[in-house]
Amino acid sequence: MENFDWSILTVPTPRAVVRGQLEFSWWELGRRLETVTQAEFVWEPAPGALSVRRRSESTAPRVFGVGEWVVEWPEGPDHPGPRTVAWLVAHLTEVLTERYDWTFGEHRARRSDLTYSGEVGPAVAELTRVADLWRAGIAQMSDDDIFTVGFSQATEIDQQSPFAHLVQHINREIIHHGSEVFTLTDLYRVTGGGRG
Repeated sequence: MENFDWSILTVPTPRAVVRGQLEFSWWELGRRLETVTQAEFVWEPAPGALSVRRRSESTAPRVFGVGEWVVEWPEGPDHPGPRTVAWLVAHLTEVLTERYDWTFGEHRARRSDLTYSGEVGPAVAELTRVADLWRAGIAQMSDDDIFTVGFSQATEIDQQSPFAHLVQHINREIIHHGSEVFTLTDLYRVTGGGRG
């Protein structure tokens, strides 16, 4: 993981503000993900936690993804319940992939069409790849572009909002789910994978 470039925090532009938050949040999460073991990646903090499982092994009410591995989803859209680090990495991967593609790419990618992995190495590598694409796309934007309404076409809200709001939303996703990754890996490391 490259070092965080602290100089971005001295640049007085709106684009630098959202980039500074994005770069720092990803830097912190990326460093933690480099240390996650396979056991930590799939550890269930509670029985039946949502995870990334082989298609033949999942009993979740809904799943998405193509290929051998699927991401589990609960019956209701806003109640994900306990989750594994694998689930969090897959969720961040689909969020960043969709937003990158519908902003800078071909406007086709959807979470249900993506390929996921239940193995820590490939999963973290794919999240890192798409995070790097997202970061590079934003780094190449002009300060005027950051406030363009509809710069991203991923969702109806994105189409109606200045792009800076979407960047902030994705930053919050990285911060929020990154903190869950830290919490789960910390708990695993202090309990040895127990639930006590």
